[in-house]
Amino acid sequence: GDFKTLVGYSFHHLEMGRKLLAAGQLAEALSHYHSAVEGDSKNYLTFYKRAAVFLAMGKSKSALPDLTKAIQLKPDFLAARLQRGNILLKQGSTQEAREDFEAVLQRSSDNEEAQNQLMKANELEELQEEAQAAYHQGDYSTTITVLERVIEISPWDPESRELRAECYIRMGDPQKAIQDLTPTTRLRNDNRAAFLKLSKLHYSLGNHHESLNNIRECLKLDQDDKECFSHYKQVKKLSKQLDSAEELIQEGRHQEAIEKYESVMQTEPNVPYYTNLAKERICFCLVKIKSATEAIDVCSEAHQRDPRNANVLRDRAEAYILNQDYEKAVEDYQEAREFDGDSNDIKEGLERAQRLLKQSRKRDYYKILGVSRNANKQEITKAYRKLAQQWHPDNFQSEAEKKEAEKKFIDIASAKEVLTDPEMRQKFDAGEDPLDPENQQGGGGGQQGWPFHFNPFESGGSFHFKFQYN
Repeated sequence: GDFKTLVGYSFHHLEMGRKLLAAGQLAEALSHYHSAVEGDSKNYLTFYKRAAVFLAMGKSKSALPDLTKAIQLKPDFLAARLQRGNILLKQGSTQEAREDFEAVLQRSSDNEEAQNQLMKANELEELQEEAQAAYHQGDYSTTITVLERVIEISPWDPESRELRAECYIRMGDPQKAIQDLTPTTRLRNDNRAAFLKLSKLHYSLGNHHESLNNIRECLKLDQDDKECFSHYKQVKKLSKQLDSAEELIQEGRHQEAIEKYESVMQTEPNVPYYTNLAKERICFCLVKIKSATEAIDVCSEAHQRDPRNANVLRDRAEAYILNQDYEKAVEDYQEAREFDGDSNDIKEGLERAQRLLKQSRKRDYYKILGVSRNANKQEITKAYRKLAQQWHPDNFQSEAEKKEAEKKFIDIASAKEVLTDPEMRQKFDAGEDPLDPENQQGGGGGQQGWPFHFNPFESGGSFHFKFQYN
């Protein structure tokens, strides 16, 4: 009686499994097939059906033991042998695959699928040998070409992908090596070696977050793995420094960010990517804190290390602007635009540098008063008083000297007017002269150049006016 109940129980689960499978609910179907196998472990079909569910779920490794069990229970069950041979072939096991296809052909010599797959197994074996030979001769590009077809026939074989990744590494294409190694982590049960290699490849390319993710996967498989753990400590330290340096920049703490990037270069002195990045960002920070001369030094070094980096050129241009070296700023912006034609920053920067250059060939109010571009109102007024006294036309005797002093005096007064008015000063800093007739919409007649809307010099040479301090 017990046996009957079990078989009935098993049949109920197979029925349920079949329905769920048809509805595409694979995980639920699988649990019913598990129960069916428990209830009737002598029925080859039950194992075969569960294998089909595993395959539908993409779990070919789990399907193999079930197919083997079905074949043991019924040696002339050809469908299971074909299925197993196909999986073995896709896993790259040519020897075992061939045995399955031959066993099918022994019992049914005109089985077309078995004939085709046997030919494929033979082709694969030849290709595998060809790839190995080319690899040992150091001919990596041939190896890659041969492996292309190998991987087509056996996509679940981790070895051929690992070999191709090795070729890409030796040919200096780490990006492609990463693409090949990534699936191998799922094709082997404990592929710590692949996680370590992936982590190191990502690390060398500067993808420190990806590197950290991969090395953590290795430690999940074995937290005591020595190689993975020592690499993990290095990546984690570097990644943390890089992240916190960028946070400091976000918060406007540029001096601290510079120090953080200096420690990045100490943590990883051997991978050029990180030194280049650190120099690029230090250059950026030095411009932000207005250390122009130091910025030009660091930016120039960063530019030498990475000549096509538009950000470095942009930042060096800004440093040149701080130093009032507008021609060089324009050159850097123009070069930056060649490497990054879409950036608005660079487009606007170039226009600003060109305006400043044009303006510097006209009047530079900062130069006239001899103050720096970030002088405050107090410094500006002080410089103005001193110069206004010095160049007051009353201090000069000869007509020629008076004329010269008059010009200087007007410039000095204009400079003071523009630089002590926040709105005008902002315009001037953006590269336009608020007192230039070109920039005056519907200009105010002949008064240009004299800011106080009257010209004390018009009444002829004999003027006497009290000079106002304010």
